[in-house]
Amino acid sequence: MPSKLDALNRWVEDVARRTRPDRVHWCDGSEAESKMLTRSMLESGDLLELNPRTHPGCHLHRSDPKDVARVEKVTLICTKDEADAGPNNHWMEPSEAHAKIDALFDGCMQGRTMYVIPYCMGPLGSPISRCGVEITDSPYVVANMRIMTRMGTAALERIEREGRFVKGQHSIGTLDPERRFIMHFPEELSIKSYGSGYGGNALLGKKCHALRIASFQARSEGWLAEHMLIVGIENPRGEITYIAAAFPSACGKTNLAMLIPPEGYRRDGWKVWTVGDDICWMTPGKDGRLYAINPEAGYFGVAPGTSMKTNPNAVKMLDHDAIFTNVAVTADNDPWWEGLDDRTPVKDWQGRDYDPKNGPAAHPNSRFTVRATQCPSWSPEAENPEGVPISAIVFGGRRESLVPLVFEARDWTHGVLVGAGMASETTAAAAGQVGVVRRDPMAMKPFCGYNYGDYFAHWLSFDQPNAKLPKIFHVNWFRKGADGKFLWPGFGDNLRVLEWMLKRINGETGATETPIGLLPDADGLDSDGLHLADGALDTLLDFDARSWQAELAAIGEYLDGYGDRLPEKLRAEQQRVTAALQQASGESAAPARKAAAS
Repeated sequence: MPSKLDALNRWVEDVARRTRPDRVHWCDGSEAESKMLTRSMLESGDLLELNPRTHPGCHLHRSDPKDVARVEKVTLICTKDEADAGPNNHWMEPSEAHAKIDALFDGCMQGRTMYVIPYCMGPLGSPISRCGVEITDSPYVVANMRIMTRMGTAALERIEREGRFVKGQHSIGTLDPERRFIMHFPEELSIKSYGSGYGGNALLGKKCHALRIASFQARSEGWLAEHMLIVGIENPRGEITYIAAAFPSACGKTNLAMLIPPEGYRRDGWKVWTVGDDICWMTPGKDGRLYAINPEAGYFGVAPGTSMKTNPNAVKMLDHDAIFTNVAVTADNDPWWEGLDDRTPVKDWQGRDYDPKNGPAAHPNSRFTVRATQCPSWSPEAENPEGVPISAIVFGGRRESLVPLVFEARDWTHGVLVGAGMASETTAAAAGQVGVVRRDPMAMKPFCGYNYGDYFAHWLSFDQPNAKLPKIFHVNWFRKGADGKFLWPGFGDNLRVLEWMLKRINGETGATETPIGLLPDADGLDSDGLHLADGALDTLLDFDARSWQAELAAIGEYLDGYGDRLPEKLRAEQQRVTAALQQASGESAAPARKAAAS
């Protein structure tokens, strides 16, 4: 009788014939296998052991200096019709793409082991979860996938039951940047990646599967695959409200996901529970609400800036059984990065004697990989097969001016426009210039596996008569004053903003209506114990109609780039907000706001 694994076995045999490895190893995810791989990587130098006294089970990996981040220009979406990929993606025709990358795969694993990694994205028993298999010649990838996914025998058993999986083929190749491609074939549910060992390019379960392929899959199946954290906020009454939030990489997602409440809030009984820090899969439940799972089982976080001040929970989970990539080390052989503490490293991320003239000791995009369960704020609900109900969706970015600390969208359609118009300063997580403001709708620009116009239409399609959709908010922790300093303290104090959102969700507080959305009233945010500069809160909640007119014009121009794929409903919403701004700009914005708040 034919097995549902026959297709998998044939594919593995085909890849092995093309790549010609010395041996093939099917990963079972066991502890014994993990120890064997770690020993071999220590012997080869792929891993370096860190201080076993302070960081037992922790290792350092140094990647090629030319392979340290996502490279979007060679990250391709390969659909039959170029319009289906959209102007938001780099496109290549599928047959041409297969031919190009298969030529690179030819014989590339000679002298190496080919690892076959069955994995599940999400809890093994969840109907929201999806499985995949990654083939790779990198034991470092195997070690990371073991942390980041439910990998091994149990995943293979689910694949056998379902008979479907995403195919991921990867080789580090020669690490030549001129021979590097990360290709996605959404219509085939497959991925081919060659020439990079960096996380997002090589851990194919992460951005490649969980966002680019899954977003395409979600559109056809009626759910959402999003670049979002999932956090539970528990109030003093013991009620937990779950929020999903989208931020571009290195803009505070992990910090917010692991937030520790300010002292006064802790004393009153507030708690924060971490379900996920990066990816969120949401599907409508029988009650009309959206339910979400974190498809990942670990964190692949940005190290620089992570400290006991900014994210104590993250630091506490990194003192055992973690993989560090491209960080520096101290004289005691502890991992170190800028912002961690005041020690001076002795070796930089490339293994050179540390010299400030060579730049940062840790690469700006250096990473840690660690199991989610090691986080002190980890929520057991992360393993709930039905997911958690989402009451709010938060969009945010890094804007020095214009955008208020927080505002609420007037309804779902307006919220989709707010997400579609998101803009943020670029960071070191992607190769290219840092500090340039670019549009990044829903923080999905590098990750949406199809045309953004169709993606916006998919979001709008959830607004059905019986739907109980989350409220949508936008935040900006990064607004600066005239002196160039941040006006908002951020970190734990961000809970004050989340508390206002919860009150809005429960109908417990009012708001000031403006053309861009609903802003907190003058006394809407709890400022007890909060030390802000004089006038800072007024600036943080300032709404300038004339400046926003230019912003809406820029958003409209951006959206027009999607042509006839842009939903007319979204274009009409942009025009509605524009008209409201034009009307408001004839008045003094600040007095109008104060009048509304009084």
